[in-house]
Amino acid sequence: MDNLIFAAEVFVNGLMAGVLYSLVAIGFVLIYKASGIFNYAQGVMALFSALTLVGLMNGQVPFGHLINAIFGTQVHHFGWHLPAIVAIVLTMGVMVALAWIVQRVIFRHLINQEPIILFMATIGLAYFMEGLGDMMWGADIKKLDIGLPQGINTGIDSFTADLFGYGFFIDNLDIVATFIAAGLVVVLVAFSHYTKQGRAMRAVADDHQAALSVGVSLNFIWILVWSVAGFVALVAGIMWGTKSGVQFSLSLIALKALPVLMLGGFTSIPGAIVGGLIIGIGEKLFEFSVGPIIGGATENWFAYVLALIFLVFRPQGLFGERIIERV
Repeated sequence: MDNLIFAAEVFVNGLMAGVLYSLVAIGFVLIYKASGIFNYAQGVMALFSALTLVGLMNGQVPFGHLINAIFGTQVHHFGWHLPAIVAIVLTMGVMVALAWIVQRVIFRHLINQEPIILFMATIGLAYFMEGLGDMMWGADIKKLDIGLPQGINTGIDSFTADLFGYGFFIDNLDIVATFIAAGLVVVLVAFSHYTKQGRAMRAVADDHQAALSVGVSLNFIWILVWSVAGFVALVAGIMWGTKSGVQFSLSLIALKALPVLMLGGFTSIPGAIVGGLIIGIGEKLFEFSVGPIIGGATENWFAYVLALIFLVFRPQGLFGERIIERV
């Protein structure tokens, strides 16, 4: 009985972890649907947005270390701190500007190129943004606190203690992330289906040439898509940065999103959510049940093994569209 109770706690924590994986995966789906580009830089976008948010909140001077090295000054901070909501709005403005630059400087010149070329461009973009973030805000680990609740949820702890005789440790931040992810999915689906821009995005995703023939601007749509993906990256960066600190290993969450996409499908927002939940729950329960038998550390590879199995039997994922080519 005790093992079932512990497994239930692990299940709930896996559910919460899966939501955080899904937040990153949604950004991949948005860009892939509209442009056919697998954006390797999505994880770095989450890192860059979190670095920018912390820097703005703390009143840090961008490129401070570089300025001091060139001019021999000792300028590090402006001497003021911004409220979290103001810093978030300004960070979103930075991500929109970044989306415009990425489209104008890079991808506008790569229209109709092979997918591998576009993919390699996003790899280059990822390393450039990582270096840019380092130069702008420094490489030290930063604490991100925008007022989100953290720590054990005492209500759930008391309820489960009364019910099972054992209190579940559920982090308040994970609960908040769950509701934010759910709301984000609702907003994105509503935007995609009920707004003019959303319908244009879907048209571009279905057929670029047909969308052009009816007056849809590909440049505008792709800037819009990268902006929305930047917003999703900001949300993911806030959640992960609040949870584990803003550090450069944050960019590696993109690798965790790959199995999520393989399970859910590269073209489905609900698939990204379901895939994230499956990965989150699966890796936690597998570690709990099988990890002690084989020596542990199964969370590092379980998701990829599960994704490989899906690739063999259902390569388009649970919600992806089956691709049939006539030859």
